[in-house]
Amino acid sequence: MSVQRRTVVYDGPGGPFEGVFAWDDAAPGARPGVLVVPNVLGQKEADNRKAEDLAALGYAAFACDVFGQGKRGQPGPDYARYMNELNADRALLRERLRASLDTLKAQTEVDAAKTAAIGFCFGGKCVLDIARAGLDTLGSVSFHGVYDRPDYANVDPIGIRLLVCHGWDDPLGPPASIVALAEELTAGHADWQIHAYGNAGHAFTDESRKDSTMPGVAYEERADRRSWQAMENFLAELFG
Repeated sequence: MSVQRRTVVYDGPGGPFEGVFAWDDAAPGARPGVLVVPNVLGQKEADNRKAEDLAALGYAAFACDVFGQGKRGQPGPDYARYMNELNADRALLRERLRASLDTLKAQTEVDAAKTAAIGFCFGGKCVLDIARAGLDTLGSVSFHGVYDRPDYANVDPIGIRLLVCHGWDDPLGPPASIVALAEELTAGHADWQIHAYGNAGHAFTDESRKDSTMPGVAYEERADRRSWQAMENFLAELFG
């Protein structure tokens, strides 16, 4: 097995955008593709490594960019600038996600009929929006996402399958918000699962937060491991 990566520059509203595609060049033919949507900081090496991890499982993966080429969150008071711009224009975010999915499907190593999306934090909200908007993919996995609804109407039914991996102590996702999400997805006739992890908060998959002192925002090894296994099971069923 030899996992490779390549940089992909692609177009979309407000572009260009720059992401990283990963695949195992020892595996012949097209295989299912997974879109990886980053957190508040935007496209970065941690997302590229997630794409490589997915490639090692037999998929092809694209760590996409929804902020724009060269636009990345930086430490400091303005770290969420690009995320906030898209939070204020969820229709624009939807179209950038559509462009990213189209780019994943256009890669020769990808079976365009078998794709899914995973996302972390802000990316977890993005993959829920993929479902809400009815974008053309089979499933989404949200890790410690944010659950507020967009200002446009959901499709009905929500036709793709959903797995939501949630830290129960997440200050950005209190119990009322996860119940509201379950009610939303049920009303939309979605095929959904929510896995809640005790003693875990926001960013529980983010190894850069192992020494975090921010209450409710820290890496948690058990939730990270268990949620990744849940994702593996979900994708195996989805593409099986």
